[in-house]
Amino acid sequence: MAKKSLIARQKKREKLVDKYKIKRQNLKIKIKEEKFLDEKINLYNKLQKLPRNSSATRLNNRCLITGRPKGYYRNFGLSRHVLREMAHNCLLPGLSKSSW
Repeated sequence: MAKKSLIARQKKREKLVDKYKIKRQNLKIKIKEEKFLDEKINLYNKLQKLPRNSSATRLNNRCLITGRPKGYYRNFGLSRHVLREMAHNCLLPGLSKSSW
């Protein structure tokens, strides 16, 4: 189980990303459309003044149950440990243990 503080920090980042998503998109579009260097620099400065944690690249994929950041399966939203346990307990329909 991940530390509660790391999970809380991740949730805080998710809220900030949602809050500033449209503003960031608009600034990036304006930067691409702008022809003059001085205006581009001003727009970049506005973009940099936004909170650092409002950038989507600062988000991590975490397990929904344990909050573990490593061994994450995107299709299920679970880490490998939880996925294995749930598969053995038949809690994930259509998933079976393979052997060859």
